[in-house]
Amino acid sequence: MDLRLHNFFRSSTSTRVRAALNLKGLPYEYVPYVLRDGETRTPAYLGRNPQGLVPTLERGDGVNLTQSLAIIEWLDEVQPEPPLLPRDPDDRAWVRSLSYMIACEIHPLNNLRVLFRLCDQFGADDEAQKEWFTHWVSLTFDALEDALAKDPRSGRCCFGDTPTMADVCLYAQVWNNRRFAIPLDRWPTIRTIFEHLETLPAFAKAAPPRQPDAA
Repeated sequence: MDLRLHNFFRSSTSTRVRAALNLKGLPYEYVPYVLRDGETRTPAYLGRNPQGLVPTLERGDGVNLTQSLAIIEWLDEVQPEPPLLPRDPDDRAWVRSLSYMIACEIHPLNNLRVLFRLCDQFGADDEAQKEWFTHWVSLTFDALEDALAKDPRSGRCCFGDTPTMADVCLYAQVWNNRRFAIPLDRWPTIRTIFEHLETLPAFAKAAPPRQPDAA
């Protein structure tokens, strides 16, 4: 499968897709962008992704896939092993709900373009942006910690001992939190899962500081 990943090393959505590709054992060409320089707002990139966002997964036949969770589910359909979503409908809904808690409740409010808007429109300085970011992370991580700690389906990973889409989202979000020095002490279950994921090559290889454009 001929794949090119248009992404940014520090983007949590890009980290999700990198981890998923690695878990599937699918090689890809790494195409970096600098978001602050407007490289995703050029006509060429907007032709691939009209939103001008990362990541975009470009197939060898010229088809471009956008939105990280849609890409991950597509990968699960075309490359079923190892599965990133459980086969049982109830378990699949559970993994999706954990994923959406991060992807839909934290990320949209803490996206880089939102932080830029807070600065440009409301004059939010670095400290105010950190308070904003931390608030939305904490609100959802408190609930996520409670869910993972209480549910018997949790294991070394969010669902049992095998990584799923929920782990891909959690791993990327924890790395994103580090931009604002948010410790995991308040969420011991999340911390334990993250520490386990860090030992897995597919995740470690996807980490932001380990990307070619991170230098």
